[in-house]
Amino acid sequence: MEIGLISVDRWTQGSQVYFLTHLHSDHTQGLTSTWSRGLLFCSRLTAKLLPFKFPGLNLSLLRVLEMDSWHSISLISPSSGEKTAVEVMAIDAHHCPGAIMLLFRGVFGCLLYTGDFRWEMNSERAKAGRTTLIKALKDDAVDILYLDNTFCNPSFAFPSRQVAAQQVVDIIASHPNHDIIIGIDTLGKEELLLHISLVLNIKIWVWPERLQTMHLLGFHDIFTTNTSLTRVRAVPRYSFSIETLEGLNTMRPTIGIMPSGLPWVVKPHKGDDNLFGSLLTSRYNRRKGSTNDGAEIDKPNDNLGSVETLERLHKYIYSVPYSDHSCFMEIEEFIKLVQPTNIKGIVSSSSCYVEPLYYFGQLCAGNQPSLRLHCKPERKLGGKRIVAVQTKSNIRISNSTMANRRRKSSAKLDFFGFHGSKVNALRRVQRGAKIAQSECYG
Repeated sequence: MEIGLISVDRWTQGSQVYFLTHLHSDHTQGLTSTWSRGLLFCSRLTAKLLPFKFPGLNLSLLRVLEMDSWHSISLISPSSGEKTAVEVMAIDAHHCPGAIMLLFRGVFGCLLYTGDFRWEMNSERAKAGRTTLIKALKDDAVDILYLDNTFCNPSFAFPSRQVAAQQVVDIIASHPNHDIIIGIDTLGKEELLLHISLVLNIKIWVWPERLQTMHLLGFHDIFTTNTSLTRVRAVPRYSFSIETLEGLNTMRPTIGIMPSGLPWVVKPHKGDDNLFGSLLTSRYNRRKGSTNDGAEIDKPNDNLGSVETLERLHKYIYSVPYSDHSCFMEIEEFIKLVQPTNIKGIVSSSSCYVEPLYYFGQLCAGNQPSLRLHCKPERKLGGKRIVAVQTKSNIRISNSTMANRRRKSSAKLDFFGFHGSKVNALRRVQRGAKIAQSECYG
């Protein structure tokens, strides 16, 4: 079997070309300023940000993928020495600035790698992405969908980012005499901060490196490093803690806001040993629905009411379900649209992560069997039945499945090399795939 010709968000040796979906650190582990292993393909905005994150990077190795257009890449088969062409299209992933999905076509078939993505069908950007994807696929079937399965569990249901952003504004407005601390990453949540600034007509403090990023993104007048100009500060997520907020409150009244789809795990406060269990159940107002197999799930309600109805994890902390990843229902809608022959999650399984085929195998064009036989024992989390499913390292499409697909290509597919470390507090650690082409069969 040939080694991979292409790697996505994975930076070990063994590939001829490399693709970066976006600049979050769990997708760049192994990429350094001294990178020299091959050409690096990414979006134009990511290419603009790369030298800031990796000073000294050899820019001659960068190749920009213009959005919504096919790009042809000529590679050499290591076994035969013959040229083979791969076509790739970058599609907006609606995750963070520069984030893209990657659609591949070649003798191996048709493959879609979502990277981290948010599929909000009520947004104009997502509607444009849907149109682009349908047009790009035409009569091709997606043989393997490599899916952002961060929230591939019906326990995760949250509103649109627009609704969640307004919740943050309402919290700030209801605390006029408080300083506000918002936990964010080094990239992402820009639209949230812009919404806060626009609605409340205030500047927002960010740390110096984040201000440089904001300037690279084209935001020059909204953000500041002068604390005297604003009471709202966006701080690195890792510095957001109960201890920090308690310390700040000894000087000035201060509240913290954590915008995230993940349940933010904190130690019980004042003997509340049920705090963790409450995260998945009382965080959102919900309405009932069901999965394809009849299992009852919770659906998000975009009319979430007043600040008093939001989850307060601590007397100084609000948790707001502002997520840059797709929730369960959005993942389901995306799979229904794509109808892949097979699905592989790009997030390693843990106590709250579920292999996508567990819920969505029956939506695949290849009618994949349920993975319930591979389930780990059930456990309770916040009163809900949570099943952790062991993720298999390889997914192969059999001859019979391949015979049913719409593409005329006769190549057998084999993808391998997904890695993931165990995570704390449900966080992702590593992503990436090597794409390997195996022998053809007639």
